[in-house]
Amino acid sequence: MEQKQIHIVGHKNPDTDSICSALAYAYLKNTKEPGTYIANRAGSINNETQYVLDYFNVKEPELLSDVNVQIRDIEIRHTTAVRDKISLRAAWLLMHEEDVVTLPIIHKDKKLKGLITVNDIAKSYMDFYDNTVLGEAKTPISNLLEVLDGKLICGDPNYVFEGGKIFIGAANLIVDEACIEKDDIVLLVDREETQREAIKLGASCLIVGLNAKVEKEIIDLANEYKCNIITTYLDTYSTARVINQSIPIRYFMHSTNLVTFDLDDTLENVKDIMSKLRHRDFPIIDDVGNYCGMVSRRNLLAMKKKQVILVDHNERTQAVSGIENSEILEIIDHHRIGTIETINPVYFRNQPVGCTGTIMYQMYCEQGVKPPKDMAGLMCAAIISDTLMFRSPTCTPLDKEAAEALAKIAEIDMEAFAMNMFAAGSALADKTPEEIFYQDYKTFDVEDVTFGVGQISSMNKKELSRLAKEMDEYLKEKYTASKCDMIFFVMTNILEEGSNILCYGDDSVRLVSDAFELEMTGNSCYLEGVVSRKKQIVPRLVETLQLWNE
Repeated sequence: MEQKQIHIVGHKNPDTDSICSALAYAYLKNTKEPGTYIANRAGSINNETQYVLDYFNVKEPELLSDVNVQIRDIEIRHTTAVRDKISLRAAWLLMHEEDVVTLPIIHKDKKLKGLITVNDIAKSYMDFYDNTVLGEAKTPISNLLEVLDGKLICGDPNYVFEGGKIFIGAANLIVDEACIEKDDIVLLVDREETQREAIKLGASCLIVGLNAKVEKEIIDLANEYKCNIITTYLDTYSTARVINQSIPIRYFMHSTNLVTFDLDDTLENVKDIMSKLRHRDFPIIDDVGNYCGMVSRRNLLAMKKKQVILVDHNERTQAVSGIENSEILEIIDHHRIGTIETINPVYFRNQPVGCTGTIMYQMYCEQGVKPPKDMAGLMCAAIISDTLMFRSPTCTPLDKEAAEALAKIAEIDMEAFAMNMFAAGSALADKTPEEIFYQDYKTFDVEDVTFGVGQISSMNKKELSRLAKEMDEYLKEKYTASKCDMIFFVMTNILEEGSNILCYGDDSVRLVSDAFELEMTGNSCYLEGVVSRKKQIVPRLVETLQLWNE
C-alpha cells in the first residue's frame, strides 16, 4: 500500500520564515509518522534564505507550484500494454482476463503507438473482408499457430504472410489447380494430390485439418519449394471460421488523433475533455510519451485530493495554486485572519507573534521534542529574519525568548549570524527588477479592492537608493499588467529602521497619504520607523480602505 503524503507549504514568493517553518514542521510531524510529511516551497528561494539553508547544510524543499488533483493522484488502471503484432484472438482473451474494453499498444521502447477496443474486434468479425486479408495485414505465421492450436511441420517459424489469398482445397483437383496461385494459404485435409500440386503452384502455406498425417514426400517437397505446413485438430470449416482471428491488431488499431492524458494533467481538465468524448478509456503517458496506464470516468470517482498544511499564511491569494481543490489539514500562522476557506474543520493555530518559527518552537516544546541543531538553526533564522533581529514592532518577548533558546541549540552567535544573513539578503546587484519585486510579494483583498505589497530589506543605503529608481520604472510596467487595483513596493533599511514606499494605481497615493497621515508630492515617500508590512503597513491600508467604504 502506497504511503500517504502530506505537503507542508508556505506562501508564494516565500521568505525565510515560510521556508524554514515548513522544514521544521515537517521534521516535527515525521517524528510521529516517519516519511509522511514533505516540506515544500511555493516559489523560488531568495538570497537570504539560501544563505540560511547553506549555513545549516539543509537541502531546499521541493517546488510545489500547484495542488490541484492530477492524474498521478488517482488510482490508475495498469492495463497490460501489448505489441501491435499480436493476434485479434490474443487481444480478446487478454481483455477478458483483465476485464477491460480497451488495450494500449506500444512500441518496443514503451512509447504509446495505438489503441484497440472490444468494438474494433467485434467489427472485425461483422465486417466483410476478402480472402486476401491475412496477406494485406502482414500476419505472422506464429499468429496462425496460436489461433489454430497448430503445429509447424515444416517451414519458417518467423514467416510473415505478405500476399496471396485463403483457398479451401475441397473441390476436385482440376478446379484446385486452376484456382491456387502463388503465396496462397490452402486449407485442406489429407488430399495428398492437392497438397503436392498446391506446393508446386507456389502456395506459401498448407493448413492440414483433423491432424491428418502429412507424408514425408510432401514435407520434403514443401522444404524444397519453401512452403510452410501447419497441422491442426480443427476441421476445414472451423479453420476457415477462426483463421481471421490471427490477423495482427495493428490492422484494426487506432493510431492517429489519440486522446491521451499526462500524469500532470489536472482532473478539472480531464473531466472537461471526457465530457465531450464517448470513449470508455483514455491512455496516460509520461513526459516522454511512455505508456503509464489507463483512466476512465469510473477512476475519477476514486479521486483523492492532495492533503496540505499551510504555514506562515492564510490568504487564498498567497496560497499555492489549486488550494481550493485540496484538502487543508492544518494552518499555522501569525498573520491576520485571511480568506482561506476549508470544507472540513481543521487545526488552525494563529498567534500574535513576530514569526511562525516561534510557534514552531513552542510546538516542539509542547510535544517534548528537542530540535536537532539544523532545525533549531532554521527556526532561529526565521525569527531573526521576520523580526529584523528584534527591531520590528511585530517582535514579542516570546520571539526573543525562542530565538535565544534556539541559538544555543544551533550553536550560533545571533548578532554575527544576523549580520551575515542580512548581508546575503541585501546582495541584490545580480537580481533583475522582477526578481527583486517578487522576492517577498503578497496580495490582499479588502471587499472589492485587491492590492499587492512587495518588500525588500537591506542594510546598504546606497543600494536602496539605486533600487528606488530602477523599481520605479519597473512598477509602471508591472502595474499595467497587474490584476491588482493598486501595488506598493517597500524598501526597508534595517539599520535606520525606516522604509521608502513606492505607489502605483488609482488612489494608491491617496491611500498611503490617508493611512499614514502625511503629504505626498509624488508616488513615493519615506516612512520613518515603519519596517513591518504585517503590523505597520497592511493593517493601516486595510483600515483606511474600510473607512473609505463606510
